[in-house]
Amino acid sequence: MLFSLIIPVYNRPDEVDELLESLAKSTYEEIFEIVLIEDGSTIRCQDVARKYGDRLDISYYYKENSGPGDSRNYGMNKARGDYYIIFDSDCIIPSNYLTEVDKALKENYVDCFGGPDKALDSFSDIQKAINFAMTSFLTTGGIRGGSEKIGKFQPRSFNMGISRKAFEVSKGFGNIHPGEDPDLSIRLWNLGFETRLFSNAFVYHKRRIDWGKFSIQVNKFGKARPILNSWYPEYNKLTFFFPTFFIIGFFVSLVLLIFNQDILLKFYFGYFLALFLLSSIQNKSVKIGYLSIIAVWKQFYGYGIGFLKSYVKVIILKQDPKETFPELFFKI
Repeated sequence: MLFSLIIPVYNRPDEVDELLESLAKSTYEEIFEIVLIEDGSTIRCQDVARKYGDRLDISYYYKENSGPGDSRNYGMNKARGDYYIIFDSDCIIPSNYLTEVDKALKENYVDCFGGPDKALDSFSDIQKAINFAMTSFLTTGGIRGGSEKIGKFQPRSFNMGISRKAFEVSKGFGNIHPGEDPDLSIRLWNLGFETRLFSNAFVYHKRRIDWGKFSIQVNKFGKARPILNSWYPEYNKLTFFFPTFFIIGFFVSLVLLIFNQDILLKFYFGYFLALFLLSSIQNKSVKIGYLSIIAVWKQFYGYGIGFLKSYVKVIILKQDPKETFPELFFKI
């Protein structure tokens, strides 16, 4: 089996340098190729790709900007491999990653898999706090951090594998972003393919975002979910509403204080205290524990408000998602 690593990039040559450096240290003994897709960048990474040309099998392509989903499809159409592995450019790959994937596929083959993400010690405190918010069982149920207890696993395209057959049958990613990952997973299920979590195939996801960008990102996640629910109502879950209920409940708890009722607010205090303690212990830092509270609040608030806005417009008012939220759709 030949692995083709598909990496779209937009104005991030420094990230690509770190990513390729990590892949150059791979202990996987078989040949694999790397397909870099420059998605309309003004700051290109072809010189970085050339730097690793004698150590890695790299193909570099430049195309006009059409979004990460279409760029991944472009790369898979150009790739030579039997199995495609998709990374975001801000990932650092452990040296044994491909060995773990190869082992898992040989033991129990599946046409699409996803892996979790972790943080390196070298990451900034905010990056570690955001990583905690995105992976902890207290926030997302741990489904991005290694747990497969919540329904079918939906791979995320920062760390995802898909067979050539599954790609050709499904036609790959759609033009919604974010939301292209669960959209593809559900279409694969409906086509008879299975998805699975490979717990040992993790990457270090070096999210290069500040608080403002993180808030925008999770707000878009929230907006995308009701759109997906309208497309695939059979996969709707009550848990998708949790961040919205969480935010509404918090403001209700503040109102209840006027009437000397603090039971609900005590619940929120206990929850945030648990977040602080768990993150402080996991990251061995009280500062990161504090920053994790900020990250989780921004995560829930951004997602919850985005979800509520989208739910009202798309589900209740039956508005066209592409006209209502054009920022979530790339023109291909």
